[in-house]
Amino acid sequence: MLLHLVKKDFLLAKKYWIIMLLAAMVLPVFMHTKLDFIAGEFLPFFLSTLYIIFLLYSTVSMMEYKYKGSSLLCATPYTRKTIVMSKYFFVVAIFIGCCGLYTVAALISPVKVGLLALSEIGRTFFVLSIIFGVMIPVQYRFGYEKSRYIFFFLIFLTPFVLPNIMKVIQQNGAVFPVSLPFSPFVLDLLFVLLAIVIGGISMVLSIRIFSNKNL
Repeated sequence: MLLHLVKKDFLLAKKYWIIMLLAAMVLPVFMHTKLDFIAGEFLPFFLSTLYIIFLLYSTVSMMEYKYKGSSLLCATPYTRKTIVMSKYFFVVAIFIGCCGLYTVAALISPVKVGLLALSEIGRTFFVLSIIFGVMIPVQYRFGYEKSRYIFFFLIFLTPFVLPNIMKVIQQNGAVFPVSLPFSPFVLDLLFVLLAIVIGGISMVLSIRIFSNKNL
């Protein structure tokens, strides 16, 4: 049942599939040429993935808001818990798709673009879990109409703020003020684990909010 709801979300956004597929391959390459002062593939991959997930998620939310999709789904055998869980799986599915498309773009691009390392995937997954871990429960609490402008502004402000933050971090020589007693591989896995924990907490909160909401 959960997979059917995820499939439903992809079908709601099907008119944007081709655009998003192209964006997942073109945007990172384009950003890579503009952000060459920052080492690594994190920023181009993160920003392109953030935009794609946000636009697809917002499209589905807009369609459900317009046609009262949540109210209709609650009248079916689907539980509210399953409906909420499908949103998180939808975001994760897009993220996995972006990882694959980025890899294809890196292999065929005429511009030199490195393949993603585990650190870039882990950090991107971690930051995205924070962003959507806040966004989804807030949207369930206040509704799509009230929350969309806030998140639209914050998401599209990111490319102007984040490069400057990373530049300052690089100039200072470190991300953390103290060295952590872990190997780089363990730190990368730690980012993924923290992302899963944040996503799990956010999911529980969203389920609680949605379960107590009158539609």
